[in-house]
Amino acid sequence: MSLPTPTPSASPTSELPSARPAAPEAAPTQADLLDFVRRIAADRDLVASLPLDPEGRTWVRLEGPGGSEAWLIGWPPGTGTGWHDHAESVGAFLTASGELKENSLAARLPADGWQTLELSEGVDRKRQLAAGQGRAFGRHHVHEVLNESLTEHAVSVHAYYPPLPQIRRYSRTGQVLRLESVERPKDWQ
Repeated sequence: MSLPTPTPSASPTSELPSARPAAPEAAPTQADLLDFVRRIAADRDLVASLPLDPEGRTWVRLEGPGGSEAWLIGWPPGTGTGWHDHAESVGAFLTASGELKENSLAARLPADGWQTLELSEGVDRKRQLAAGQGRAFGRHHVHEVLNESLTEHAVSVHAYYPPLPQIRRYSRTGQVLRLESVERPKDWQ
């Protein structure tokens, strides 16, 4: 399922041979992505159209602003992502229904060249995100997202720019973070 992307109307001078070529569309910012996920989450019909599975997460890819990648995701009770990052992409997500919890690290990790890191004390952040609440984040943001409800599904909207080149998955034991795998788009589409 994709949403139509409005196209700007041509100005009268854009068809003249002497007109300058149009400037490329600016990359969406974190604020643009957060605004987009808010608008999509407010579309109750779209949110309600997501098929929900009691056993596992479900998702539908959406057309995001400015060439971004976007997803509508359903979360059965007790599901989560595990620790991961979105590599070089900035992003935003918002809970459309239910409640999600985000655990994140307030620390920038090295981009490459490591397998295990000892995290400093005080880097953990926790957020409860009820329906209508969300956040934007920068590159290399490491987090996990969970639906801790025992009975209720949650639905969220996510957007990333540039489209996800990879997702790095981590395991965590206490203050030790270990890189476990690297996924590419072909692994999840």
